[in-house]
Amino acid sequence: MSFPESEAGTSSSTLMDIEAVQKALNRSRASVYRYSNTDPDALNPPYNPDRLNPELRQSPNEPLTFHPNEVARFAKDVLRIKQVTIEIQEQQPNKTQELLQAILLELQAIHHSLKSRP
Repeated sequence: MSFPESEAGTSSSTLMDIEAVQKALNRSRASVYRYSNTDPDALNPPYNPDRLNPELRQSPNEPLTFHPNEVARFAKDVLRIKQVTIEIQEQQPNKTQELLQAILLELQAIHHSLKSRP
């Protein structure tokens, strides 16, 4: 069993949605929701080592997302799946990331130009 994780950290693109967790754990969607540490009265309930803990959410309408390390921990510690592997995969750049990178480079050039003025 392997779980994708990017070297970039915990950006939203490296988090796993319900479908990805379902596929990784080979469990039904309903099971994943049953495993999840959710509470209708609390938006972000405290960490529970016996449950699958989602990432923090700003609104109850946001979908549940899970960090690959948390899914791997849950699979190993709670479900007792013996062989759990986290694969490091380089994230493929998309148009938005390319645009943001171009904006960052331009802002850095402007900053450098302003800084070098007498």
